[in-house]
Amino acid sequence: MARGNTRQRIQDVALELFGEQGYEKTSLREIAERLDVTKAALYYHFKTKEDIIISLFQDLTRPLDEVIEWGRTQPGTLDVKLEILRRYSKALFGAEPLFRFMQENQATMRELSIGEMFKERMHAMVDLLKEPDASMADRIRCFTALFSMHAGMFVLKDMEGDPEEKRISVLEVASDLVTQAHHNPPRS
Repeated sequence: MARGNTRQRIQDVALELFGEQGYEKTSLREIAERLDVTKAALYYHFKTKEDIIISLFQDLTRPLDEVIEWGRTQPGTLDVKLEILRRYSKALFGAEPLFRFMQENQATMRELSIGEMFKERMHAMVDLLKEPDASMADRIRCFTALFSMHAGMFVLKDMEGDPEEKRISVLEVASDLVTQAHHNPPRS
């Protein structure tokens, strides 16, 4: 991520340190030192580590919010659902550092306000993908489609192969699950 302004540099360095040491063990002082700025300069932009994570979450999830907003204005056709998955796949690729942080710091995520915000987004995504009267199995298929996209970013990262080919393969699996859920008739 070659982002230039000070706020973005702080976010990038913080995520890097959180990845190396964990969220709890990283201090604002260490972030300032790595950036070669004073703590006061860091405080100008962010007062706490949580402020940094919240700002990252907002910046990196903006494309996810755009997918949700777009999806809410569309009919619930299979083509629209598959387009939602395609857009989500591309948005996830851009937010990979944040998702890695979330995966590696699950206990912290439960304590921070962004954990709940992320959960709300996932419910919104499942609602866009499932039929209103979907069976439990079909709701789980839609959730699993999203989960496979998230997990795919981590599991496949260490697997040999072209990153775009891996992203498209994960998207194919997620699309298969949503297609199956879409075509299953509701049970009475």
